[in-house]
Amino acid sequence: MKTARPLPNKFQDRPFTVGEAGRAGITSKRLRHRSLTSLGRGIRAECPTAELALSVRVRPFIEVNERCAASHFTAAELLNLPRRRRKGRSDMFDIIRPEGAAHLNRPHVIVHRMKLYDDEVTTVDGIPVTTPERTWLDLAEMLSVDELVVAGDSCVRIPRPEFEDRDQPLCTLADLQRMIDRHKGKRGLRKAKEAIRLIRVGADSPQETMLRLAIVRAGLPEPEVNVPILSDDGVRHHEPDLSYKQYRIGIEYEGEHHGDELQIERDIARSERYAALGWTEVRISKRHLLNDGKAAVAKVRSALVQAGWRRGR
Repeated sequence: MKTARPLPNKFQDRPFTVGEAGRAGITSKRLRHRSLTSLGRGIRAECPTAELALSVRVRPFIEVNERCAASHFTAAELLNLPRRRRKGRSDMFDIIRPEGAAHLNRPHVIVHRMKLYDDEVTTVDGIPVTTPERTWLDLAEMLSVDELVVAGDSCVRIPRPEFEDRDQPLCTLADLQRMIDRHKGKRGLRKAKEAIRLIRVGADSPQETMLRLAIVRAGLPEPEVNVPILSDDGVRHHEPDLSYKQYRIGIEYEGEHHGDELQIERDIARSERYAALGWTEVRISKRHLLNDGKAAVAKVRSALVQAGWRRGR
């Protein structure tokens, strides 16, 4: 077979639909050339796609079918919501179609046909994606209650503009509740109802959420989330990840970045501020969250007891 004529630049580094190729003047003969890989009916690629951004990989699978949007795990990844990895193949995409639409059977695609309202679809990188609140509700079909709380905390958290490109939460608790109220009888609804009671505004990481859940389920008082310490003279100090103002206890989760030299210096300075303010600092790491967080709970319980807390008081 002869060497193929080069494709236009915009088709060389991404998968594309046969339709858009035709509109760009690419012949059907060129589309049949062995230099192109078929990713399913109506979709071609000249380059390997595994390392491309998810939005680039999933786009043609949405464009080739009408009334579709990325959903479930695929939407969660596009929206940067925490979620566990899908079991099995990593090259599968979740796509939602309104109930009543024709059935689809395509490689690389898991099609979900269910009720979908127009206001439950947004765009990410130019492609249709279910909104954060709808994505959260769809994830209830697949995640545990704790995982759903983690995703919900991420949806409603107030971003930090100095570190992120937004200053508003992805959605509100009211938005999540609206999804629950709207989709009666949906799979996973019972888990969603349980999870929404445990979602709190303020958590900055999944680990903070899991730590809070472990503390509460152990029968300890529920800590506040990222509330600043105010000294006796009213000066606002730093915000512990979790805290008990009444007992002057701050709980800090330390991720892997806390091994960085500059971060170590900041952590030492933070510990000195705790001492100067008369607060107790409880430092938690990844290992403390193993085995359902029993070690973390033990550290928090010990600090509470030393500060005067007693169960039932």
